[in-house]
This record gives sequence, structure tokens and C-alpha cells, in this order.
Amino acid sequence: MKKAMLLLVISLMTYACFGFLPAVKAEEFSENNNKEPIILVNGFLGWGREEVLGFKYWGGFHDIQEKLKTDGYQVFTSAVGPVSSNWDRACELYAQINGGTVDYGAAHAEEHGHARFGRTYEGFNVNWDEDNKVHLVGHSMGGQTSRTLVQLLKEGSREEQEYKNQHPEVELSPLFEGGKSFVRSVTTLASPHNGTTLADGVGTFIPFAKDLLVATAFFLHSADYTVYDFKLDQWGIKKKKGESFVSYSKRVWNSPIWSDTKDTCQWDLSTDGAQELNSWVKTQPDVYYFSYSASATKPGILTGVHIPILSMNKALLGNALFMGSYLRNDQNRPIIDESWWENDGVINTNSMIGPETDEIVPYRQKAQIGKWNYLGKKAGWDHLDLIGLSISDSLGFSDITMFYRDIAKLVTKLPDNEVDY
Repeated sequence: MKKAMLLLVISLMTYACFGFLPAVKAEEFSENNNKEPIILVNGFLGWGREEVLGFKYWGGFHDIQEKLKTDGYQVFTSAVGPVSSNWDRACELYAQINGGTVDYGAAHAEEHGHARFGRTYEGFNVNWDEDNKVHLVGHSMGGQTSRTLVQLLKEGSREEQEYKNQHPEVELSPLFEGGKSFVRSVTTLASPHNGTTLADGVGTFIPFAKDLLVATAFFLHSADYTVYDFKLDQWGIKKKKGESFVSYSKRVWNSPIWSDTKDTCQWDLSTDGAQELNSWVKTQPDVYYFSYSASATKPGILTGVHIPILSMNKALLGNALFMGSYLRNDQNRPIIDESWWENDGVINTNSMIGPETDEIVPYRQKAQIGKWNYLGKKAGWDHLDLIGLSISDSLGFSDITMFYRDIAKLVTKLPDNEVDY
């Protein structure tokens, strides 16, 4: 594996030396209205910068964070729980940005039966407040998590506040107080705003999760994630010293959390769970929202059901076929019709555009605050392509960094006042 990785690195250096990867000067991308930091928020099964042998969730061997920093932007990468709920992930994201110990909330912890406090983080040193806001960029579930964090910052949690009133000795986390306008913008990339039917299918979720890990492992030429952290400390599930990834992952997938609680990604990623999330997580009037969708399927000639395009990551083919033909019309559940068939191998394309409960407008070179500005569909891109985990990017024939430079340029040109531009 080390030899293969060395060859890849040499190949990338060769492409760069001969000019196939265009050099970019920092000043080309630093003409912005705000210097606010960009926080990258990982999706389902994502990992931190120090995990998976240094292979980056954001860019693989390209390292989007460092490339954007070279361009003059402030960029940080979060590492929230890969299989945790959006609530738990939002609490972790808050602690990672702000610094301090993760507080999942006394009421929430009691309701779901896990520990109230989690890991302690140094913070990103961004002097986070009303005058020093951040931009959140979330891939996949990271978009839901970013929305949840903004909601809690702005409006707090009534449940946590009521719990505090009933238990005066309990300290309330500042996150649950509300009244904090700490986020300038939220940009979501192939996020399941209205859920994914892949999480609805009976018996499909755990196999889907395993397949997605396999799809990522392909780029490492290894199926053994020697350094991968599920970050389930709140549930008492920690990797044991010397434990293999196979043993560790078996304990995770066989845990009762998948059947005993809704406080996991399995519920939040489903169409039912997303509908529940959307009932209380809303757009905020002083935040800019942007979304990209992606599609790597096409309708079949005879049946109309969606089938994967040839370039889709092979580990996602089964998922795409299932999603491309799934229908449902059950009482008191979201209706799944043919409009849900188009997908990127993990998320339904129509779910990526924005929450059905919020106002969505097409972006026409003028962002509207407090609404979802839809930036368009990346046709021919599967779910992993959006973060640079493609064969083309890994071999140096393409560079996902330009996509993220466009996003960085967009959000840092947003005005620092609360008006449309």
C-alpha cells in the first residue's frame, strides 16, 4: 500500500511540475468583502484530518483546506461524529469551533440515554461572535448538521431551557440559550435536506454504510482503516487499545443504538427523520443559504427508472439502482414518487436542492438572504466526486479545488451587513 501511495504522490507532483494543475495566486481570490473563516463540515461516515492515514475527506490527496489557505482564505476542517445524529453533531461542531467540552444538553442526554458531555476541543481560534462570523460548508449530512447548529445558535432549545428551569442546579450550555448570530452563510453540497430513500429501505442502511466505507477505502488501496474513529463516546463505544478496525466496526454496527433510539444518523438521514428535522430547523433571516445538487444517474429508455452512469463509483451502483426505482405511498409518511429517482448513488437529487419547508430561489448572481439560493446541479458527479474522491482527482487528471475556490470566492464576497446583494 505504501508503494502505491508513493506512486500516486509522485504522479501528482509530476502533473504539477509540468503545469497540468494550474497555479493560482493568492491575490486572485482574496478580493473579498469579509475575511471570515470557512468551516468544512463532514458528512455521514466522514473523518478528521489526522485519520485514515492522512487521506483527506476533503480532497483525498488534494487537501482542499490547505489549498484554500494558500489562496489566502481562513479554512478549518471539523470532525463531527460520522454516524451520530444531527443534534449531537451540531453540539460537537459548536465545541470544535468555539473550544471547550461538548455538551449534548441535559434534557437531550436524559431522553436518549447517553452521556451529557463528550470530548474537549481547543477550538479553531476564530474569536467567534456577532462581529466575527463564520461560513459553514457542509457535504452530505454536513449540510443538515450546519443548519441544525445555526438553528440552535439563533433560537436555542426550549427543551433544554425548560429542563434548566426545573433543575436550577444544572448549567445551561450557551449553545441552547439562543440569540447568537454567529454564522454568515451555509453552503450545502449534495445534502439530504428531505432525507434519502436509501435510509428508508428495510435492511439497506447498514450494508449501505459498509459499502460507502469500502468505496472510500478503494482510494487507499486498503480495506483496513487502521485509523478511523466513529466518535461514539457519548454511547460508551470507544475503540480499544490494539483493537482492529474490523472488530471495532462490528461492535458499532451490532450496537443496540440502531434499534433502540432515533438519536443517530439512521433516523436523521431517512425521509421521515428529515421531515421531523425540518419541522423545527428553519432558515434564519440574517443568514445566506446556498445549495448544490448532483446527479450520476439517467432514466432508462424502456422503464424510465434511473440507472447509474458508467463513471459512478462502483461501490455505489447497488444504492443507485435501489433509489432509482423506489416508490412509496404510505399514510402519514412522505410520498416517494418518480421525482425521487434521480440520485448520486447516496442522496436523491431532488432532496439536495433545499428543505421543502423553506423558500428556494435560483441563484442569479445575486444572493437573497434568509432563503435558499440554488446554485445548480453538477451533472455526472456522484456523491464522492463532490469531495474530490474520484479516480480522476486521485490520479491528477482533474482537481476539485477549483470547485471549492468558487465557493470560497462566493461566500467571502457576501456583504457584512444584512441585506441582499
